[in-house]
Amino acid sequence: MALVTVTIDGQTVQAPAGTSVLDAAQSIGIKIPALCYDPDLSAVGACRLCVVEIDGMRNLPTSCVTTCSEGMVVRTNTPAVLEARRTLLELLIANHPLDCMTCEKAGACLLQQYCYEYGVLSSPFKGDQHAYPIDDDNPFYLRDMNKCIVCGRCIRACEEIVGRNVLDFAYRGFNTKVGPFMDTPISESDCVYCGSCIAVCPVGALEEKKMVGVGRTWELEKVRTTCPYCGTGCTFDLNVKNGKVVGVTGTDGDVNGRFLCVKGRFGYEFIHSDDRLKTPLIKKNGEFKEATWTEAFDLIASQFREIKDKHGSDSFGVLSSARCTNEENYLMSKFARAVLGTNNIDHCARL
Repeated sequence: MALVTVTIDGQTVQAPAGTSVLDAAQSIGIKIPALCYDPDLSAVGACRLCVVEIDGMRNLPTSCVTTCSEGMVVRTNTPAVLEARRTLLELLIANHPLDCMTCEKAGACLLQQYCYEYGVLSSPFKGDQHAYPIDDDNPFYLRDMNKCIVCGRCIRACEEIVGRNVLDFAYRGFNTKVGPFMDTPISESDCVYCGSCIAVCPVGALEEKKMVGVGRTWELEKVRTTCPYCGTGCTFDLNVKNGKVVGVTGTDGDVNGRFLCVKGRFGYEFIHSDDRLKTPLIKKNGEFKEATWTEAFDLIASQFREIKDKHGSDSFGVLSSARCTNEENYLMSKFARAVLGTNNIDHCARL
């Protein structure tokens, strides 16, 4: 691929043709703020917070949708650029609840972070403010459209990552908001509750219900693990507080990136369920009693031998699981055929 040479804040960088100015800057450690930009989604240049100065261009172009060209000279922190960013932040918070002390997104909100970095404490722009009711009619997450900055990340995630196209912009001008077709409630849409919109939302407009009030971002321990629900091998972080799993967040996994299905993101309550079996149980005198793993395996092996000797190998039927890895399912196949001596084996994903 052809390379182009550009100069950004006095540093020279070579980037593949077609690379955005923002990506080229980030590749050499230059940070450019952006709210609508997400590396996993298409760039739209909607928030305009990533504006820069480029020699030969009259206005301040958005760096996320401006591609590098040979000999381009870019400046990312001039007085004009900094003033434009402050003004944009002031416009955004003019119609944004400044309840950061109680907002669930505090500490992980990009708007809060950029206002801190650019010293924006309040907005000089006064006018109408939205007063939408919080949408909580679905079982998994809350939608507070008063905090939505209309960046469109959730729309693009639903379309480009999930392929559902549930969300889009509704209405016009000041009344523009994000929602399903005809601005119906989420529960009446085709949403599959994968939570990808939550993963990409830069502010507190989308929050998981079960994590509301359980702890701040910096109070939660992140434990990297693999999702147990199928053999795909998605990676995510368990959010742990006081030894208890209180939520799941996507991470940059090799298989899934930050995105998960509804089971992987929201189906973690079984971990601390009172109905969960944590030790083997063996029925003695009509009642289940706790046993060690050694006792359980010895009982299973002896029962298998007795059944095989009395009824033959074809008396066994083996059902494997999509929650296992390919390697584990291979071992199950070998166990059925080589140990039990039967070809009566099937898999739940085929049924």
